[in-house]
Amino acid sequence: MAHVTAAERRPQLIKAAIALMTREGVAAGSTRAIAAELGVAQATVHYTFGTKEDLYRAVMRQLSQDMVAQVRESSPTDAGFEETVATLAGALWRTVREQPTSHQLLTELTMFALRTPALHEALESHFREVHDTTAQLVTEAAERTGQQLSVPADTIARFLLAGFDGLILQRLALPDEEAELHIVQALAASAAALAGGTLGAARAADA
Repeated sequence: MAHVTAAERRPQLIKAAIALMTREGVAAGSTRAIAAELGVAQATVHYTFGTKEDLYRAVMRQLSQDMVAQVRESSPTDAGFEETVATLAGALWRTVREQPTSHQLLTELTMFALRTPALHEALESHFREVHDTTAQLVTEAAERTGQQLSVPADTIARFLLAGFDGLILQRLALPDEEAELHIVQALAASAAALAGGTLGAARAADA
C-alpha cells in the first residue's frame, strides 16, 4: 500500500470532516467518526492534525476561504461603486442560497468555538478574514470609481456583514426567497449610501 503523506492526507480529512459534520452536525464530528468517514485509522487524524480542535480550525479556514474566493471572483472591473457593492452583496448571498449546508456548518462551528477556548483564535481569524476581504473589496471599488468614502471601509464592511449574519440565520430557520432578495438589495443600497454619506445625512434630517 502506497504511503500517504500528512500533506496529502490533510485536505482529504478536511473534506471528510466537512461532509460528516454537514450531514450529522458538529456534535458528531469526533476524530473516530471523521476517520471512519475517510476510511482510515483514528490515529491518522491525530498524526495529521494533532487534536480535534486543530482539525476544526482547518475546517473553518477552508469554508471561509471557499466563500471568500467565490465573492472575490465576482467583483466587477468596470461598474460604478453602487453597482459593485450590489454585485458583491449578490455574490455573497448566492453562496448562502447555493450552499446553505456550508453556512449552517459555519454557524454551528461558531457557536461551538465560542464555548471552546482552544478555538477562539480560529473563530476570530475566520471573522477577520471575511471582514478584511469585504473591506478590501470596498476600498478597491472606491479607488477604481473615484468614490470618496465618508466612513472607513472597515465600518462599511462591518455594517454589511452584520446584516448578512442576521439574514443567514433567518434563512436557515424561516426562509422566504422573495423577502430575502429585497433585503439583500436594501443592504447593498444602504451600504453604498453609508459609504457616500447619504445614509448618515438622511438619519440626521429625520432626527
